[in-house]
Amino acid sequence: MNKTLLFFTVLVIATCGLIYELIAGALASYLLGDSITQFSTVIGTYLFAMGIGSWLSRFIERGVAQRFVEIELGVALVGGLCAPMLFLTFALTDIFRVALYGNVLVIGTLVGLEIPLLLRILKDQLKFKDLVSQVLTFDYLGALAASITFPLLFVPKLGLVRTSLLFGLLNALVGLWSTWLLAPVLAHPVRLRVKAVALSIFLVVGLVMGDRLTNFSEEHLYADDVVHATSSPYQRIVLTRGKRGFSLYLNGNLQFSSLDEYRYHEALVHPVLVRAGKVERVLVLGGGDGLAAREILKFPEVKNVTLVDLDPAMTGLATRYDELAELNAHSMVDPRMHVINTDAMEYLREKPEMWDVIVVDFPDPNNFSLGKLYTTGFYKLLKRRLAPEGVAVIQSTSPMFARRSFWCIDTTLKAAGFWTQPYHALVPSFGEWGYVLVAHEPAPPRRPLPQGLRFLTEDTHEGLFQFPVDMSPLPAEVNRLNNQVLVHYYEEEWRRWN
Repeated sequence: MNKTLLFFTVLVIATCGLIYELIAGALASYLLGDSITQFSTVIGTYLFAMGIGSWLSRFIERGVAQRFVEIELGVALVGGLCAPMLFLTFALTDIFRVALYGNVLVIGTLVGLEIPLLLRILKDQLKFKDLVSQVLTFDYLGALAASITFPLLFVPKLGLVRTSLLFGLLNALVGLWSTWLLAPVLAHPVRLRVKAVALSIFLVVGLVMGDRLTNFSEEHLYADDVVHATSSPYQRIVLTRGKRGFSLYLNGNLQFSSLDEYRYHEALVHPVLVRAGKVERVLVLGGGDGLAAREILKFPEVKNVTLVDLDPAMTGLATRYDELAELNAHSMVDPRMHVINTDAMEYLREKPEMWDVIVVDFPDPNNFSLGKLYTTGFYKLLKRRLAPEGVAVIQSTSPMFARRSFWCIDTTLKAAGFWTQPYHALVPSFGEWGYVLVAHEPAPPRRPLPQGLRFLTEDTHEGLFQFPVDMSPLPAEVNRLNNQVLVHYYEEEWRRWN
């Protein structure tokens, strides 16, 4: 029995096991939102299931090596099909959560059986202390390899579906080579080899068809045809096209429809630019689709626009994808435009520049990584970068569907020291949508709007700042980094409508 290859087997199965856990957590956060809750519950369930597997291993008394190979093939099948089956379950049924945690329980139980059985297989080859230390060393090294390569290599290059199938294939190959490593103690090695080869071929076919499986799943997730889809280290980016135009989705959440995005972006940009003392230097945080920049560049006084968006895949798409570049009027290649791909909070913390206008166009705070960009800590950084006569605007979700969330953002901005003026606009794809205009002190009277707008006029502009009773202010806590109360408000309110 080759001990070196057996320890390499430990490394591979540890890597595969953690990859399945990460796939389930990432997929749940993509489809359900709130990444911290999803990862926390998935990891907890997975570790609990591994404990069940370890406990069950005591009942395997005979044919330990045979059972080890069979378990490897079981992990290969269930783990390899994890992502495609969960995507299909979400698209076609209403039992996604049952399927998710059922899948995690099965994989975790099987993975929990692996190491105890390997320890028993190796117990006659090494002293107990050496056996435990070496097996656990390779187990933890595999976990490290998975945690580093999953976000940096596999998700952006392969996506979740093909990553799942690839590691299922690796588990099948572990089962296959184990039939030779453990041949002296296997009862039916040829039968196991046939099963391992058949399963490997099945997973290779799935791997080759991975994009088709992903496209099939996404075609059932979205009402319109998917015309572009890609995974970055930060998000899943999907463009769809239908009779009413094309739409952008990030992690399954609609960002705009070309049918009515002009309403959203005119309301986001023009009320703040016509209230600023100067508009020469403008900072856009988020807005990687270039549509807010399109509206900003309609002002001839603007000399410099810096757009800070975390994801180069998004800003690259806005630059190179013809239909999107045409919609944003090629704003991303305008000579006045400077695109920087970095974290917005880090940018504000490290760069000392002052800005006449700041436009904050982040996705809604549906998870804690986004929620940090709606906290007093972030808004105080923002305040330090706003010129004395400067004005900023914050996209602030719907005051109709997420009323307390909207007023929580307003309350948090006030707590950060801003003067605020909330307003809203009707965007048919979203419903009533909210924004908060902020400044160091009450903003001066506005200048006339630019000509040629499709939505805003001098009369309709005034109506944006009037709130009906069902969208009027509600008491809300201040959103701070250590409590992220806004994310809880947001989830609770939107759950009623979805």
